[in-house]
Amino acid sequence: MIHLTINGKNVEVEEGSTILEAARKANIDIPTLCFLKGINEVGDCRMCVVEVEGRRGLATACIQKAEEGMVVNTSTPTVIEARRVVLDLILSNHDRECLTCTRNGNCELQKLAQQFYVDDIRYKGERNVHEIDDLSPSIVRDFNKCVLCRRCVATCKKVQGIGAIDSANRGFASAVSTYANKSLNDVNCTFCGQCIQACPVGALKEKDSTKEVWAALRDPEKYVVVQTAPAVRVALGEEFGMEIGTNVTGKMVTALRTLGFDKVFDTNTAADLTIMEEGTEFLDRFQNGGTLPMITSCSPGWVRYLELNYPDLIPNLSTCKSPHQMFGAIIKSYFAEKNNIDPAKIYVVSVMPCVAKKFESSRDEMINDVDAVITTRELARMIKQAHIDFVGLEDTRFDDPMGEATGAGAIFGTTGGVMEAALRTVKEIVTGNPFDRLEYEPVRGAEGIKKATVEMNGKEVKVVVASGLKNAQIILEEIKSGKADYQFVEIMACPGGCVMGGGQPIRSSKERATIDIRAKRAGALYSIDEASTIRKSHENPVIKKLYEEYLEKPGGHKSHELLHTHYVAREKYKLGEE
Repeated sequence: MIHLTINGKNVEVEEGSTILEAARKANIDIPTLCFLKGINEVGDCRMCVVEVEGRRGLATACIQKAEEGMVVNTSTPTVIEARRVVLDLILSNHDRECLTCTRNGNCELQKLAQQFYVDDIRYKGERNVHEIDDLSPSIVRDFNKCVLCRRCVATCKKVQGIGAIDSANRGFASAVSTYANKSLNDVNCTFCGQCIQACPVGALKEKDSTKEVWAALRDPEKYVVVQTAPAVRVALGEEFGMEIGTNVTGKMVTALRTLGFDKVFDTNTAADLTIMEEGTEFLDRFQNGGTLPMITSCSPGWVRYLELNYPDLIPNLSTCKSPHQMFGAIIKSYFAEKNNIDPAKIYVVSVMPCVAKKFESSRDEMINDVDAVITTRELARMIKQAHIDFVGLEDTRFDDPMGEATGAGAIFGTTGGVMEAALRTVKEIVTGNPFDRLEYEPVRGAEGIKKATVEMNGKEVKVVVASGLKNAQIILEEIKSGKADYQFVEIMACPGGCVMGGGQPIRSSKERATIDIRAKRAGALYSIDEASTIRKSHENPVIKKLYEEYLEKPGGHKSHELLHTHYVAREKYKLGEE
């Protein structure tokens, strides 16, 4: 152990700890901006500088290791002035129109400016002006607000293994850019949105769809239906000051009904439907010599990644649409017929934890299923715009028929959840016996890659779960090289699954370093599962009725027509388009 003194306080930390870690252990706040634990620990911004007795100059707390007997001061006049200079320099070349920024009130730069009582920018002169990149269906990039912290760059490279954005140029011309300064729409970006989660300011944000949704709600000719993904209900409350991982299902439903939606449905129901189709598809491939391993297709960021980087493995993808796309298809067919509503008048809105879902709904292959996708953050903004007291709302239930779901549908929102839900159904169908082992621990947890073997009627089924695209690459390389012997693979683009999606509430770098956000949100979904009366997708009475009345059988002709799709190889870089 290492012993040091910080602001007169004796602190004990493990060897190898930084001054920043030591200070946080002692509840001493040191401001940071570029720091992102385990991802971007480079000390570039200099906001975290401190004085170390006996040393010349200021030390950067996020990278300087704590040493035995070290005496550190974090708030001397010299330190405060140095941090103020850093802030002034950043703000001198920053778009300061905070009132119209989506990060107003949740901006790390804004909070620092408030903490240091910045009331005037001392350094004035030439400013860089950049065009806003809004060509992507999912992400808007506004470099006028960039602080060059490079947290997005590190996340894209180290976490996702993509490198769609990188540092460019030097000096005053320094920038975070794309290949050949192309739009995110024209490079190898997967639209996962993890860069948005990493950004401390408003330089990266989701493409706003709330205006279109408001317009639909005002249109008396439209029948507006909304569905909500499982991960949304365990994160939305954070936007209203509630504890991370609070299950706000009932309040969320009430808020959506108050906003004016004609029907408020549950994507979890469609998740159960997905299991029926995906499970049937897997069994057919497994028993009849189809293309294996079969890989899940629920995550659009992951699907785009494969289309861009491993097009030769497209046949391995499940042909199933994702749950929210299946939902849209069912609402505009089965539901429309049952309720004598013209499908052309139905407007389907998906509330998703994912910005890549915006891209997915715009794909030519599925463009008519869902009309608008909004993120958890966008829904929160709509609730605030309507002046709804979210915390004070009473709990109400989803509407029927697409409001009844199983616990299996709920756990779709976390890594391993799709696999676990599928195993509950597939094994029971194969063996003909009740599958009592509902909590399948080998596919749970925070690990980026989880492997397991499941026995089914004397045959072994090897499964693997990966979250985060860098981990996906490892699995794909194993498959491509012939080293893998998996039969069933679950891949989610976002590390930890949908609970950590690019459209979820943005937490500060300090919170990300000190709180296991994924575990809290995922834990809430597992609690929903455990409290559910029905925990197997094939036992959902709504899904049974849907097949009896309309679809006939899983994997049948009508199911394929409505619930399945195909995928296409994509160019990594669109050159020659200026």
